[in-house]
Amino acid sequence: MEFDNTFWAAVGFFIFVGIVLYAGLPRTVARMLDARIKKIEDDLNEAKRLREEAQALLAEYGRKRREAETEAAGIITAAQEEADRLREEAEAALKDMVTRRTKAVEDKIAHAEAQALSEVRSRSADVAIEAARLLLARQMEEKGDELIETAIEDVAEKLN
Repeated sequence: MEFDNTFWAAVGFFIFVGIVLYAGLPRTVARMLDARIKKIEDDLNEAKRLREEAQALLAEYGRKRREAETEAAGIITAAQEEADRLREEAEAALKDMVTRRTKAVEDKIAHAEAQALSEVRSRSADVAIEAARLLLARQMEEKGDELIETAIEDVAEKLN
């Protein structure tokens, strides 16, 4: 029997397979594949855990955003109320100040009127006195001697 190349190739192949099986290559390959499968499963589990954490964070940030919007609305409302209150206080203070200033101006006007009236009366009295003095001086020039004689007679009568 003659062995051809195909036979020797088959024998070589079976010897190679036998050595590979004896050396435990299939177990090693199986362990490597099992390890690779385990790593892929761990990566998938980690990805699933990270996705769940991301969803939880998203939900938490959504809740915080809603709370922040509610708080912002409350702050805006409080600020508007405070602005209204301050405006009302400012209006009241302005009205009070205008009232006080009006009263002060009216008092100054009344004082100025009283002072002017007093000056007019004083000037009138001065003018009246001066007019009386001038009138008496003129009468004294015209009837001075006659008045002196009448006064002397009256004094003489009253002394006796």
